[in-house]
Amino acid sequence: MNIFIRGGLFILIMAGMAGSSFAKSDIDPFYGQYIGNTNSKCDKNAAPRNLDVIIRPYKRGFTVEWTTTIHKPSGKTKQANFSINFKSMGKGGLYRSAMRVNAFGHEVPNDPLQGAPYIWGVLSGKTLTVHSLMIFGNGDYEIQTYIRTLTRDGMDVVFSRIRNGEKKKNLCANLKRIKY
Repeated sequence: MNIFIRGGLFILIMAGMAGSSFAKSDIDPFYGQYIGNTNSKCDKNAAPRNLDVIIRPYKRGFTVEWTTTIHKPSGKTKQANFSINFKSMGKGGLYRSAMRVNAFGHEVPNDPLQGAPYIWGVLSGKTLTVHSLMIFGNGDYEIQTYIRTLTRDGMDVVFSRIRNGEKKKNLCANLKRIKY
């Protein structure tokens, strides 16, 4: 093969590869800000919660930020804020959290045996599921799962918390997209 043809093919292949890095990904439809409240569909006895979720691009993945405000029966409120970066594993819709930097400078998930949650995400169609595994010093474990499914005007969220195989909490919410 002529050197000019080989060079031209190489340039076309490299241009195609470079262009693919800018291709729209399956996570793109989730980008935006969503707000809403829990409803009694899943747990009539749960304290009401206001939710604010932001999903945005992060390197070869995405970031999920969320704020939960719990309205206790006493009238007091409790607020929790979280932000987690996720990077693609290159295997379908599997993402690992990028919560700390290891000795080699790579972003890696936490170690649940060191008391920190191990977090991963799975993207399947219009549903983004985030799991968090915690292992306690006595060997007990807890898994929290957030299932976020896109709807026409926002997303539905189902949260569950399971400790040692026993369901402890199940919450549902309908969130409206307010920003893209």
